[in-house]
Amino acid sequence: MKAYIFPGQGAQFPGMGRDLYEKDPMAQSLFEQANKILGFSITDIMFEGTSEALQQTRVTQPAIFLHSVILAKVLGDDFQPSMVAGHSLGEFSALVANGVLRFEDGLRLVSSRAVAMQEACERQVSTMAAVLGLEDAQVESVCERIEGVVVAANYNCPGQLVISGEMAAIDQACEALTAAGARRALKLPVGGAFHSPLMEPARSALAQAIDQTSFQQGCCPVYQNVVASSVTDPTVIKEHLIAQLTAPVRWTQSVQQMIADGATEFIEVGPGKVLQGLMRKIDRSVSASAATIQ
Repeated sequence: MKAYIFPGQGAQFPGMGRDLYEKDPMAQSLFEQANKILGFSITDIMFEGTSEALQQTRVTQPAIFLHSVILAKVLGDDFQPSMVAGHSLGEFSALVANGVLRFEDGLRLVSSRAVAMQEACERQVSTMAAVLGLEDAQVESVCERIEGVVVAANYNCPGQLVISGEMAAIDQACEALTAAGARRALKLPVGGAFHSPLMEPARSALAQAIDQTSFQQGCCPVYQNVVASSVTDPTVIKEHLIAQLTAPVRWTQSVQQMIADGATEFIEVGPGKVLQGLMRKIDRSVSASAATIQ
């Protein structure tokens, strides 16, 4: 069974999507449509912009979404998923790819989400940090003992957990985790504390946008970050997308459940190879590759 997986924030790179634009007329049309919907030329930033320009949350999230979704559409009949999943932002890409969301609606939601998250980041100085070499339970235990907001945010693969929270609390947690035996506890170059309670201010704006958007029955199940299990009911999918803002990304658990449910081949659709790398650390017995166009 084929499982298609879609990357999240951090997969971007200068020049992303240019090959799609130049090779396929449908891709070109969709990129131009996206420029009109967003009200600015995101293609200029994707194809010609600097790394710094791409790191703005309002740009990063739509850019990765567009690269992923347009690639899936260009695959045409070769895109035959038995199940889909996306890492954080990638969940929106997955929901367009499996037909739950229309392209235009998905892009508008991603843009609304990015703006709301950016505004939440600007309210309080916060960040995230990658912790390598400790069991999940050890990281969770250390975070619980730190004063201030710091929580487990991304369960990426065994031995790699990202924490999220207030700047001072993250600094204290990194020191404590290193003392507890972490191979590394390194702050990440991100705009704020994603997937933590500090994203609560973004919830109402995203909830309103999602409530006003039509969700359809998809062609296959989506394995959502919040519950790490198969979901098909559009109403439940909506609820989980809202909860995802402040809840952890249970990526390891999602992939393990997809394998338990029969997935034997994982295909990453979008920029970079982040998810393929994580797959090799979660379970080497299944195939992991990148979607490509001729």
